[in-house]
Amino acid sequence: MNRINKQFICINWGTKYGAEYVNRLYAMVARNTSPPFSFTCFTDNNQGLNPEINALDLPTLNFALPVTKKGIWPKCRLWSENLGGLSGPVLFLDLDVVISGNLDDFFTYGEPEDVILARNPSNPLEKLGQTSVYRFPVGKLKPLLQKFALNPLDIAETYKYEQRYVTRNAPGGVKFWPKPWVLHFRQQCRRSFPINYFKEAKLPSNSKIVIFPGDLNPIDAIEGRYHSKESINTPLEHIKLGLKGVRNRSLTAHLRHYILPTSWVKNLWKE
Repeated sequence: MNRINKQFICINWGTKYGAEYVNRLYAMVARNTSPPFSFTCFTDNNQGLNPEINALDLPTLNFALPVTKKGIWPKCRLWSENLGGLSGPVLFLDLDVVISGNLDDFFTYGEPEDVILARNPSNPLEKLGQTSVYRFPVGKLKPLLQKFALNPLDIAETYKYEQRYVTRNAPGGVKFWPKPWVLHFRQQCRRSFPINYFKEAKLPSNSKIVIFPGDLNPIDAIEGRYHSKESINTPLEHIKLGLKGVRNRSLTAHLRHYILPTSWVKNLWKE
């Protein structure tokens, strides 16, 4: 790459995430990327988006997406060779990531033809990638889409999660970002018991992006709860609820899952 073309993409469908999520992500990218760069959102609703965002229709599919108990597969649309006129490497970001450092290095790391994923610390022995933050050349993952189209439900049930399918089937294999760059909030930022009752989640200074796979989202971290359906409690209230049996998990897990409101997420996750 003589001239680095910094192309960010994201995808938004349905009603789970509104325009504010896309705008917030764009603002974080803009604060942490040296210009010029482009930011494209593939969406079924472009209402309320920042005019600086290139809003395009969702790439079409010639098959129905599978409905399964585990795994979410609409991101497979981005494996198309026709991606809104984009070409070359693109960096995909989930809408609920928190950007904590400069992103320029995500476009110079490795080779332009590489498929590079975040590491999934939940499955270290499997060496599983995480597609919350991953880079790929437009069109390189077309074989995955072609294979998926032949039997979507069977593949979804076999691999469970889209990131496992990408990790195991990307042409030429995958690479991973350096460990400090991308952190998993639940696995790598939350404090261990009993420190979680006295200190908020940590953020190493050399991190660049914090991802939020699963049920714990940035707003939950800001408010201080493990799941959006749980109440917000002080440390003492949380302990008392656990001892009284007002919990949906074991007492040990109940105590481990407490988090204090996380100020750095609030400071970073904004327009």
